[in-house]
Amino acid sequence: MPRSEPQRRTVLHVDMDAFYAAVEIREDPSLRGKPVVIGSDPQKGSGRGVVSTANYEARRYGVHSALPISQAWRRCPQAVYIRPRIRLYAEISARIFNIFRSFTDQVETLSLDEAFLDVTASRRLFGTGPEIAARIKRRITEEERLTASVGVAVSKYVAKVASDLEKPDGLVVVPAGSEREFLAPLEVSRLWGAGPKVQARLAQLRLRTIGEVARQDPLALEQSLGPKLGRRLHDLANGRDARRVNPGAGRKSHGKEITFPQDVADRDRVERTLLGLCEGVARGLRRQGIAGRTIHLKLRWDGFETHTRQRTVDRPTDTTEAIWPVARALFREADDPRRQVRLIGVSLSGFGAPAAEQLALLDADNTPAPADTERIERRLAETVDTLTERFGRDALKRAALLDSHPRGS
Repeated sequence: MPRSEPQRRTVLHVDMDAFYAAVEIREDPSLRGKPVVIGSDPQKGSGRGVVSTANYEARRYGVHSALPISQAWRRCPQAVYIRPRIRLYAEISARIFNIFRSFTDQVETLSLDEAFLDVTASRRLFGTGPEIAARIKRRITEEERLTASVGVAVSKYVAKVASDLEKPDGLVVVPAGSEREFLAPLEVSRLWGAGPKVQARLAQLRLRTIGEVARQDPLALEQSLGPKLGRRLHDLANGRDARRVNPGAGRKSHGKEITFPQDVADRDRVERTLLGLCEGVARGLRRQGIAGRTIHLKLRWDGFETHTRQRTVDRPTDTTEAIWPVARALFREADDPRRQVRLIGVSLSGFGAPAAEQLALLDADNTPAPADTERIERRLAETVDTLTERFGRDALKRAALLDSHPRGS
């Protein structure tokens, strides 16, 4: 009996269109047609945050994600600037991902507004890849009054490129076997791993399109770019990407950071701000039902020199009482008192179930085990969460934060 050919995969890349801005416009229809920028207050051009998202009207003025907010204001002072409402976006994102999972359990989360879906095993039930993509788009529009762009292909890379070509509200299908032809006319900037330096090197080799890279001798690319990068770019240029959709990938870390309006020399102020960020991170972890073992500190001096430190604790945690002492110790280890602080941030990774939810035991002397102490701390934190949800974040505040109002991004 002849061996059957392996089933071709069908991969979707779904990318919400200007997600944060689209949500704000949905919530306030008077914003429709206006340039909308999600980010910190530009303060008449002197703000020091960055753009989270800009809608397509704002992008016509050269405003884009990660652009310093001061530059965004100079390019488009007439835009409406809105501070991010991450909790609202996360709630809507959760509903959208439930739509994805109603078609397949093979969903790899890239961010709140972006995911890969492997629908190979779903085709018998829901139709072809393009049909599934159209159904997902329709449900997002009907249920959330938002739009998404979708790429359909046999691999993650090609699906990702396809989803970006006809934004907003696009649906681009790359039939199996046509990947090389589809990619050929596109600029090398669309190759994963081809940042500005690699693009400059490819330009020196007179390679400006993906098709030109695909036709290049792979050994020549390896000699010019290094064995790993040269081979990978050649494979991608020819539409070869064997990586599977990984439902367990998800978010790698959860954190908050703040850029001070002016560089700060006062270490008490920096540490109070760090405490506030730890509280915000812990609250976000509890809201998502996750906890982390590895605590990361990010510290940026005046002059943009950035340092990071990390420490792994014994058990996953989601309480300020466990995160704050470690974050403070990491800051003090990294600190240079001669320098002023421009940015401070804290994040957690290594997710698992909160230790406080695991079975607690007594120590040998019948005193509460550490997990019991954490359980008490977590219950107290959850009570505070409930009160702040009802009466606002300033209803209860640590004494150390009474004169500090950090806002994380």
